[in-house]
Amino acid sequence: MQEKLYALIVDPDAEAANRIAMLVRFLGYDAEIASSVTELSAMLGGHTAPFMVLVAVDDSYQLLSACLKAAAEKGQNYPTCLITEDGVPDAVPPGLRAAFGGVISIDAGYSSLRDALDKAWKSFVSPAAAKDGSIRSLARHLVGFSEGIDRVRDLVSQVASTEASVLVTGESGTGKEVVAHCIHRLSHRYDRPFVPVNCGAIPPDLLESELFGHEKGAFTGAISSRRGRFEVAEGGTLFLDEIGDMPLEMQVKLLRVLQERTFERVGSDKTIRANVRIVAATHQNLDQLVAEGKFRMDLLYRLNVFPIEIPALRHRVGDIPLLVHMYARKMEREHGRALHLSDCALASLSRYYWPGNVRELFNLLERLSILHPGKTVKWDDLPEKFRPNQELFPESVEDARAQVRGQLSPDQVLLPSDGIDLRPHLAAIERNLMTQALAQSEWVVARAAKLLNLQRTTLVEKMRKFEIQRPEGATEI
Repeated sequence: MQEKLYALIVDPDAEAANRIAMLVRFLGYDAEIASSVTELSAMLGGHTAPFMVLVAVDDSYQLLSACLKAAAEKGQNYPTCLITEDGVPDAVPPGLRAAFGGVISIDAGYSSLRDALDKAWKSFVSPAAAKDGSIRSLARHLVGFSEGIDRVRDLVSQVASTEASVLVTGESGTGKEVVAHCIHRLSHRYDRPFVPVNCGAIPPDLLESELFGHEKGAFTGAISSRRGRFEVAEGGTLFLDEIGDMPLEMQVKLLRVLQERTFERVGSDKTIRANVRIVAATHQNLDQLVAEGKFRMDLLYRLNVFPIEIPALRHRVGDIPLLVHMYARKMEREHGRALHLSDCALASLSRYYWPGNVRELFNLLERLSILHPGKTVKWDDLPEKFRPNQELFPESVEDARAQVRGQLSPDQVLLPSDGIDLRPHLAAIERNLMTQALAQSEWVVARAAKLLNLQRTTLVEKMRKFEIQRPEGATEI
């Protein structure tokens, strides 16, 4: 069972400790605060699991010394990360410097904080536990803060450490293989192969050989022996994508492998043991296929031990700005092409139906990065099908017409002829801009507040009002 990571924020300044705790919680840790020796004793006495000790600026280092002394008395060696004004430990008493696994500046972004926490953890725990902690962070590849994607992350975390077969369902392009990768990387099989097989892309007469391998001369064209995907995935995870497209005769053979954990190559009578974990995926309704006689009920029961359904992108449109920001960073890092979308362009994307889901979004962003490198993509730069409700997005076309008519100044917006519900419309714009500012500043609230010309406390209150939380998945893919 994976250990729960806690962060103990040690700082005499309770307000500063709360600010640090918010960042740490954004990174997925359970954060607690100790601003006095009394609080510290209560914190340490109430937990047996190891803390990730995060020490904020403490000029006297008395609270820090008390923390480390209390840990030593309990026989614990807590991993420690120090936060200083400049990220340099020069002012730290020499006797304490060896205690820190990581040191960062108080103005560092959340990605730097995450790296420092990981470094501290790896400096103080066993290699196996360090590997476990680093693999856990891979679940953040599931980008978003919507309720649906939060549930997916929770399910992945629950099932990854088990040997249960998993059935991932969802429309095409929702990220089923990403979920399968996360399950594998969070499992104890993380250092063994992850082998994907698209059951719908392989001709039916070749699928058996692809899965189980064949011997030389087993059929025309078999000029040499070949290992199948089950052998290649030995000890790891076999991902059977589009399992609903598997022919019935192959379903029978797959069921036997799942039941007996053995198989034979095509053209061989030698039994081979199969030590693989099965993660299957489909965009089809398997219950409906069972009713139509196209899928075996007993195989469905074997595969559907732990179902995970990924929501369609149109049901989590609040995640679109984060997905855009994440993919734009990826494009700039890998290809040197900067991509920026205007507010109206982002709002327009949020009104699109997205039949191709996240895959369609990423394909669009790649196209836009090629067509408009380094420029801000406006509403009328989007392909026509991504521009519904034209009357709500007068960014370029309508503004230009209005300016010609002398009816609007450049910073005005046309009111739709049938009116608009102003309060939710403005609230949606406000939330969108705050989310963009937070993403652009790597979720450092103080930096985002500067971008919005707000006090930090004002932005924090607005984040609470609009229920904006740092997404665990807002890291690199």
